[in-house]
This record gives sequence, C-alpha cells and structure tokens, in this order.
Amino acid sequence: MKFNSIDPKNSFADNLSARTRSGKTWQLMFLLATIVAIITLTLLMINIINSVFGYAIIDSKVDPATLAVDGISIEEQSKEQLVELLRANLSKGAFNKMENEKSFTDRSWSEVLSVVEERLLKFDVLKTWNLWDSLFKRTDVTQEYTAILEENPNAQLKFISWLTWERVVRPQSSEPLTAGIRTAILGSLWTIVITIIFAFPIGVGAAVYLEEYAGKNWVNRVIQTNINNLAGVPSIIYGILGLAIFVRTLEPLTSGSLLGFVDPTTANGRTVLSAGLTLGLLVLPLIIINSQEAIRSVPQSLRHAGYGLGATKWQITWAHVLPNALPGILTGTILAISRAIGETAPLVVVGASTAISFDPTSPFSKFTTLPIQIYQWTARPQPEWQHLAGAAILVLLVLLLSLNAAAIIARNKLSRKF
Repeated sequence: MKFNSIDPKNSFADNLSARTRSGKTWQLMFLLATIVAIITLTLLMINIINSVFGYAIIDSKVDPATLAVDGISIEEQSKEQLVELLRANLSKGAFNKMENEKSFTDRSWSEVLSVVEERLLKFDVLKTWNLWDSLFKRTDVTQEYTAILEENPNAQLKFISWLTWERVVRPQSSEPLTAGIRTAILGSLWTIVITIIFAFPIGVGAAVYLEEYAGKNWVNRVIQTNINNLAGVPSIIYGILGLAIFVRTLEPLTSGSLLGFVDPTTANGRTVLSAGLTLGLLVLPLIIINSQEAIRSVPQSLRHAGYGLGATKWQITWAHVLPNALPGILTGTILAISRAIGETAPLVVVGASTAISFDPTSPFSKFTTLPIQIYQWTARPQPEWQHLAGAAILVLLVLLLSLNAAAIIARNKLSRKF
C-alpha cells in the first residue's frame, strides 16, 4: 500500500502565500471603504458650506431712513426707542400680541431690533446664489442684478454669510434675513439635559442589575431579548409612546400644573420635559446594552480578588467593576446621546413647535429643536430658507461635536481618577 507523501515545507509556504494575499485583499477593501467614507463626508461638508455663503439681492419695502429718530438710525437707537417705534407703527392688537408672547422689558436689544426689521422694514430676498456660483459665475450674477434693478430700484446686491453670531443669538422670525437659531439651540440643550438626567442613571442601574445580580435564568433572558429588540424599534414609535404617556396620561406633571408652575386652564403636556423623557426612552436600551458590554469586559479576577478579601458584592461592584467599566459606559452614552440630538420624528409626535419666537426657560416651556427647525426650513420652497437650513446644520454639527468632546474629556478624567 502506497501513501502520497506531503512536503510540510511546501504546504506551509503555499498556505502562507494564500493567507498573505487574502490579508492584502481585505486590507485594500478596508482602505477603499475608509476613502469612500472620507470623500462622502467631505462632499457633504462642501455642499453645506456652499449653501451658507453667497450673493443675495435684497429689497426693503420701507426705507430705513424713514424710521430714523432725530437723525439716529435704527441700528444706533436704544431698546426703549425701538419699542416706541414699534408702538407708533404697529396696530395696538399686533403690539399687544407680541407683548403677551414675551414682554419687551424681558427682550434684549437684539431681539427688539429683529422685531423692528421684521415688522417695519420688511426686507424681501429677491434672488440668492450659492458660494460656487458667487465665485465663478459673477458675470451672470451681475446681469441678473441689473435686470432686477430696473423693476426694484432700491434693491441691493450683497455677499451674505447666512451663519453669523447675530443669527446664532437671535430668536426665530418669519423673515429669513432676521430669523435666528437661538430658540432652537436652547430647546435642543434643554431636551438633551433632561434626556441624560433621566436615561443615564436608569440605564446604568439596569445594566448593573442584569450583569451582577439577576443571574442566568429564563426571566433574565426574556428581559435581555426585549431590551435588544427595543434598541431596533423605529424612533417614531417612541414618539407615539411619549405622546400617550407623557403628553396625555402624565399631563398634570409634564405641563407643570401639578407643581403650580403654570395656569392649569392653559397647560398641556407638549413641553420640554415630555420631549426629554421621550428621548430618554429612545436611548435607554442603547445605554443599557453598551453598559452591559462594558461591565462584562471587566476581568473576573478583580471580582474574585475582592471576594477573597471579604468584600461584599456591592462593594466589589462600586469599588472595582464600575470604575473599570466607566470608560466603556460613557462611550456608549455618548453614542446614544448623539443619536438623540439628531432625532426629529418623536419630537414632532410629542408636539415640538415649528414656529416659536420665545426661548424655553423651564422644563415646562414650549419648545423647538435644531433638527425640527432644519426640517421646517428645508421644507419651504424659497431658496433663502434652505440657505438658513445649511447654517443651522453647521450649528448642529458644532453643538454635537462640542457635547461629545466635553463627554470624552470627562470620561478621560474619570478614568485617570479611578
């Protein structure tokens, strides 16, 4: 009987060559995927920036010189003078309506100036161009401006940045040139703070119980399966849940009437508190799952060493498990909160306002958020609102990166502390 002999050296060399080729192929694929991702993000940022800057033809239905008081332009007038200007030029009903929404005494100078520009000057945007056309098609821009100037002699051609500090600190408005983002920024911050306060301790507590105390039984497996399923539920379902629980069932609490903060006859549950609690439900499964993975990654030897020294389970959990799992827990929380910042559908269902001119000042205030504002502006047909949406997108990205950076710094400091 003959056996075919196999040369071990040749077999190893052939196998090593095949593995090397396979490794290089996968390395190339990963590199291509990274390049595609970078190109996609770069094109996205270029498209956003392209819409934020550019020429615009602006016409004012009222000459600003006619609103000057003793030769002082509206930009140089005091807040009291601007308020008297509004009182003199608006109807009593319109003035009182704005006073009821937010007293002029509580409004800043920039807010009052924004109202004057919106209600009295009534700027009108006749034509806009993006940054690319403004830089490389200047001749076409000039020709169109000349044609428009024949019908609108007061029209002006200006190079506009739709993202300025004044626009960031101004409240919302129905006019694109005076519309601001401050109200939406404050609404997003209020909502996220409530989300973190609600979801983080509950999520970490649930993860600690499931990993350290619940044990391996069928009840724990059922709970774990449902948590994993909840992480994949569409966000609008959480909006419907929030509408049923927080807006309607818990309306006395979420409106503030139970605590005496608002008039019970006018209160409703469509507040910042309802939005924050709804987003808390949305991110809660993600925080639980990520916290469980972080706790599970802590070596069992640390627990055994604690037991060997006579420590209780809670002492081991508090002094050893949680400090070592904290970086992973905070990383998962950062990812969950990043998702919550960009959510729109559940907030629309809960009752976020698309047009609101006053800032949220408490958990029981009416609100809007940056994603809601961006959606509302992009839905409008006028191009100037789409330029504003691009500016709001940049603000949202800066806000998101700032919050993530603050969370990462806190995570690193806590990790070094423990």
